[in-house]
Amino acid sequence: MRKASVERKTKETSIKVSVNLDGKGAGKINTGIGFFDHMLMQIACHGLIDLNVEAKGDLHIDAHHTVEDVGICIGQALRKAWGDRKGLVRMGTAYVPLDEALTRTAIDLSGRPYFVWNVAFTAPKIGDFDVELVEEFFKSLCFNAQINLHIETLHGRNNHHIAETCFKSCARALRAATAVDPRAKAAVPSTKGTL
Repeated sequence: MRKASVERKTKETSIKVSVNLDGKGAGKINTGIGFFDHMLMQIACHGLIDLNVEAKGDLHIDAHHTVEDVGICIGQALRKAWGDRKGLVRMGTAYVPLDEALTRTAIDLSGRPYFVWNVAFTAPKIGDFDVELVEEFFKSLCFNAQINLHIETLHGRNNHHIAETCFKSCARALRAATAVDPRAKAAVPSTKGTL
């Protein structure tokens, strides 16, 4: 039962998100932002998380509110889905290359949010998508999932590749961190006994 759903409605956005941590990587994504939909599919596919996102936002202004609020909702849904974190591996790291780009993500499902972003894009947009929104998404996800999240692009020139390695490496690190540890299925992965 590692599933959860979240709905968020504001004057700027209306969002429904559902996650299944034990899924097969299926995604049904519709945010009205084509590039963002493509990136969210990387989380589903490479995290083996069934992810449904239905978002309507004030895209006549720009994509900022939609991207940020989707990050909020996915973060909250993930936190609900892993519950008290008993039996989870808790930490995960992944390096993901895509042609010339290479990104490393490290995650700790610590319950203490902290966000480190060391990613440099070479242009302000990918198509009509503002690259600064990639950071906004991950920051929102981090603080609402209450995780420690470090994302660093070690090198890359193509902005699409850089962004995609951020999403893929985050997905792979999440997959590792949320895996059930067969040697500690009933234990909270902390010397404190709680997270």
